[in-house]
Amino acid sequence: MSSGASGSARTRYAILGCGSVGHAVADALSERDKDVLILDRDADRVEALRDQDLNARVQDIAEPDVVDAVEDRDILLILASDVEANKEAVAAVRDSGGDQYVVVRASDPVSEDELRERGADVVINPSTVIADSALQSLETGELEYMARQLAEIIEGTDGTMAILTHDNPEPDSIASATALQAIAASFGVEADIVYSGDVGHQENRAFVNLLGIDLQSRADTPPLAEYDTVAVVDLAKSAEEAVVPGHVEIDVYLDHLESDAPPDARFVDVRTNVSSTSTILTKYLQEFDQSPSEAVATALLYGIRAETLDFKRDTTPGDLTAAAYLHPFANHDTLEQVESPSMSPETLDVLAEAIQSRQVQGSHLFSTAGFIRDREALAQAAQHLLNLEGITTTAVLGIADDHIYLAARSKDIRLDIGNVLQEAFAEMGDAAGHSTQGYVEIPLGIFTGIETSGGNRDTLLHLTEEAVRRNLFEALGVEGGTEGGNGS
Repeated sequence: MSSGASGSARTRYAILGCGSVGHAVADALSERDKDVLILDRDADRVEALRDQDLNARVQDIAEPDVVDAVEDRDILLILASDVEANKEAVAAVRDSGGDQYVVVRASDPVSEDELRERGADVVINPSTVIADSALQSLETGELEYMARQLAEIIEGTDGTMAILTHDNPEPDSIASATALQAIAASFGVEADIVYSGDVGHQENRAFVNLLGIDLQSRADTPPLAEYDTVAVVDLAKSAEEAVVPGHVEIDVYLDHLESDAPPDARFVDVRTNVSSTSTILTKYLQEFDQSPSEAVATALLYGIRAETLDFKRDTTPGDLTAAAYLHPFANHDTLEQVESPSMSPETLDVLAEAIQSRQVQGSHLFSTAGFIRDREALAQAAQHLLNLEGITTTAVLGIADDHIYLAARSKDIRLDIGNVLQEAFAEMGDAAGHSTQGYVEIPLGIFTGIETSGGNRDTLLHLTEEAVRRNLFEALGVEGGTEGGNGS
């Protein structure tokens, strides 16, 4: 048993096998004034180490008596290039009852497994470490290169920049645009955040109002062709042509999702290894050495949290490190206000109707809210219904302004609800979305021959509901559905 900890509060290290790796570790520990013992079977190497004022002894680490040499050590670093000797050293320590913390060097996946089986606490494969370090350096260098390119485009803007969100923007899109606007301002460039559709969800409206974000409707801004620079953020969730007309040249394109047909742009940064575009913009703020304002930090943190369901869905290390960076800059009282907005009477009515009319097949729920005034209430209802026990996918239908609207949500990791909606409804109308949420807008078309009054309204709603539900369930690979509350 190791007795070092009981004899002294100072941690004692032993390096077993002192080739190039062991020597580098010994130097690093010595520079930190650590108590280090080095064991190596090469007498000439040991002598050279002693000449460098290092505590070194001659010892074959593959021999059983290595246990006696390290019995007063707390942490053992077994780093010989001879992996068989490393295996013998680990086995000797553990077979003797040694409880030291053991870090050992491997050479390949097979030896990694064998060393763990013999009792190593941590197994290091130098080839893997070098590869990981190279990839990290490559990622850092790539970000520096991308940041320089982005800076050149922004600095080259003579007039105003337009930053487009996708239609009916939500937190990640709004936050990303807000951060890019702040970056542009740091280069002395004025930027308008431009959107189409509506900011309808209560949380989104509270988000924009509480943070004082200046969003401008496309109807109130100059034509995109009149802007000197056009940037698009978080576009893949929307129909590209609906956001950016084909004749408009895009200068900057930022997203965390791949698009089926991404538009050409002078600068493109699509990173599928993170779960929010807000994460990407946070990295750019760091690369430009810009401390975010409270409003920008709060927006980005909320964008990341919204896109990852508060870090419970598809969260990557990049999302977590970005959130950790933003945390001290953000206003958490504002975040709480954004996340707990009051529910409008319209939304409450839609949710109540959706709960009452729900039809369930397996873990899939379909519901109809009837004739509505606020189509954004459908999305809120779909999100709330996702909290029902056993439900992983929801879709809520409503009719407004001679159109059928369907909002869907999913937490099933095996399902891409955006693709499901494309398959089910692309030939009927506009369908857009991604793995966790989607929207459909379909002209009433053949149903418009029925007057939407009196009993005919009920007939129209019934026909629409049947057609949409059937197509959705077929695309989901299920049949039928259970009527009303009996299905939940």
